[in-house]
Amino acid sequence: MRMINAQSLLDRFLGQGMTAQPPSSQSQAGGAPAGQIDLAGAARQALGGAGGLGGLAASGVAGGLLGLLVGGKKKSMGGLGGVLSHGGAAMIGALASQAFQGWQKGQAPAQTPVAQPPQATQVEQRYLPAAAPAANGQPFELALVRAMIGAAKADGHIDAEEQDRIFARVNEAGLDPESKAFVFDALAAQVSVSDIAALATTPEQAAEIYLVSRLAIDPDRPAELAYLQALAHRLKLPDDLVAHLNRQIEIS
Repeated sequence: MRMINAQSLLDRFLGQGMTAQPPSSQSQAGGAPAGQIDLAGAARQALGGAGGLGGLAASGVAGGLLGLLVGGKKKSMGGLGGVLSHGGAAMIGALASQAFQGWQKGQAPAQTPVAQPPQATQVEQRYLPAAAPAANGQPFELALVRAMIGAAKADGHIDAEEQDRIFARVNEAGLDPESKAFVFDALAAQVSVSDIAALATTPEQAAEIYLVSRLAIDPDRPAELAYLQALAHRLKLPDDLVAHLNRQIEIS
């Protein structure tokens, strides 16, 4: 059995690597080049026609497969979609690193600049999702995918009908069979806040689980705000560090 390419799967959720090789080289509907699947187009359709990464970001979605989870929910993430799509998994590490630096310096969150794509190439090793496995021994990138899925389900909007729609879209996304099975299993599983928090083994991992969960959540909704607060508590993140992490996500 082949191993899952965990970093590639995480990048797909964050919007990087928006095209993939399908079984056939025939041209796809919607204008994608021959030999490629238009994942951005799939996400646009799932979101009711938002156009391109800019449209996805304006709708509050980072793009990629995360957009399928969030659906039509209204969120405000400004230009974060473009930032993530350029940095992928490493950009999550850069956002966490920037938050930690501001927190350790005692800065107010608003005084700490938001990490930008060039920082993803310079981030310390300990902040990279691939630096250490999750507590369950699997690649930590898979823990981040689980966290996004768990957060997206926090308000109950992913019912059986919505889950079927997401399954159909993921099935079109050109994932390898192992990655597809992982996503399907994670969508179907009943996972608690404690289960997600228990995947972190370091403060850096805890911060990154919180960050990606925040990507999938609109904190203006009571159920989702409660989920985020419970997650931060289970992850043992100090309140002022959480404020810095939120700052890295809540850009306009």
